[in-house]
This record gives sequence, structure tokens and C-alpha cells, in this order.
Amino acid sequence: MSIEGTREERLCAVSGVVADCRRCTELAETRTQTVFGVGDPNARILFIGEAPGADEDKQGEPFVGRAGQLLTKIIEACGLKREEVYICNVLKCRPPGNRNPTDEEAANCREYLDAQLATVDPEYVVCWGSIAAKNLLATKSPIGKLRGRFHEHGRAKVLCTYHPSYLLRNPAAKKDVWEDMKFLFRDMGVEL
Repeated sequence: MSIEGTREERLCAVSGVVADCRRCTELAETRTQTVFGVGDPNARILFIGEAPGADEDKQGEPFVGRAGQLLTKIIEACGLKREEVYICNVLKCRPPGNRNPTDEEAANCREYLDAQLATVDPEYVVCWGSIAAKNLLATKSPIGKLRGRFHEHGRAKVLCTYHPSYLLRNPAAKKDVWEDMKFLFRDMGVEL
């Protein structure tokens, strides 16, 4: 997908294509709206989640429900604001009942995710949860095995960690995510 213009203009153009997408019939028929991405088109860090939930489908913005509120707290604990990173999901539509995305749905949306990655061109990508990690890195490894080191996608260093919704169910894992954030920011030259 090749679109001209500034990063913001290119993201806006791809968002328009996504809004009209009907590749996944079930998702197109059950969504309220598509959920593209938000944040700084020039961000050093791009966050990827799995798919919009009910709150995201209603508001049209990724990570705004309970898990999103926790993600915002994590971002702020790292000394940043949501507006300073770029946030998106593997899927741009909510799967009914918040089920996991199918491989076919992820493949149908991959062109849009790739366009976001190419446009923002971040130094770092954080995959929140196994679905994001497995889709971006084409791996079957569990998130616990992917954590604690960088992977590569293009020129970006990719860090994989637990999804904020997992942290809501398993608060003890918050310390692991904090260690992951310290690892990421240390590489960026920032001590947390």
C-alpha cells in the first residue's frame, strides 16, 4: 500500500481505506466502527495489541477500556504521555464477544498494520500479548519465552510483554512488565 504525503496524511489515508474494509464479513457486519490507531506519527515507540474490545469499538480508539487505562498508567510511569507513542492493534475491528482474532482475520488486516509500521517507522515496537507477538513475528513461541530480549522487525527492535488485560487478571505479572519497560527504556538511554 503506497500512499504519498506526510506521515499524518498517509495514516489518515490508510485509516479511510480501513473504515471501508469488508474483507472479514462477520467483523464488518458486527462492528460499530473500525479502530485504526492513535498517537504520534513520528513516535519512537509503537505499541501493538490484539484487537479492539467493546469500549474501543464504541469510541473508535485503541486501548480505552480497563486494559487501556492500565496501559496509560504504564506509559505515564515511563515518563511519557499516550500522545507521544503510537498505539494500534493487529485487527482494526472488534471480534464478536471479544474472541481472539482468527489467522484469516489477522492476515486480512496485515496490510494495514504493515502500512502503520512503515509510516511511523518506529525505533521500537512493543507487542502487548501473545497474539500481537505471534502475528508480527510469525512465531508460535509463548509470550513468556519471547520476553526479556529484543526481536527484530525491519529496523525496529521488538519487545514482547504481557497484555494489560492479562495484568488485570494476574496482578503479580505487573512486576514482569515493569522489568520489560525498564529493559526497553534502558536501551533508549533512559533509566526508569
